[in-house]
Amino acid sequence: MTLTRHEYGRESEALAVAYLKQCGWRIVATNHRTPFGEIDIIARDRKPLVFGEVKARRSQRYGAPKTAVTVAKQRTLSLAALHYLKSSRNLNRPARFDVRTLGKTRPGPQIELIKNAFDFIQPGG
Repeated sequence: MTLTRHEYGRESEALAVAYLKQCGWRIVATNHRTPFGEIDIIARDRKPLVFGEVKARRSQRYGAPKTAVTVAKQRTLSLAALHYLKSSRNLNRPARFDVRTLGKTRPGPQIELIKNAFDFIQPGG
């Protein structure tokens, strides 16, 4: 059975969450929706609050998964993260943006964690 694109994305996010839990991270939220967009994973890696984007590709036809985190996507994630920080009263907490990529390999998916993948982009910046 072939998964739809949406199902494949959700399965990839679940694999990323399981991976982070194995690494000792505490998952705060998944698929957190804000007026600016969705944050795939919000977690704690010790003290920092981590806003994570998960990108998965079934093939390299359109490039590596990490190339899909464009400047426009970074801006969207920055706005969503700022909204979360304000609404949860965590503006003074250290935070960062990570990207988790999943590539289809045998015998299973290859997960790459890119810490501090990009800096916060100011609104209008």
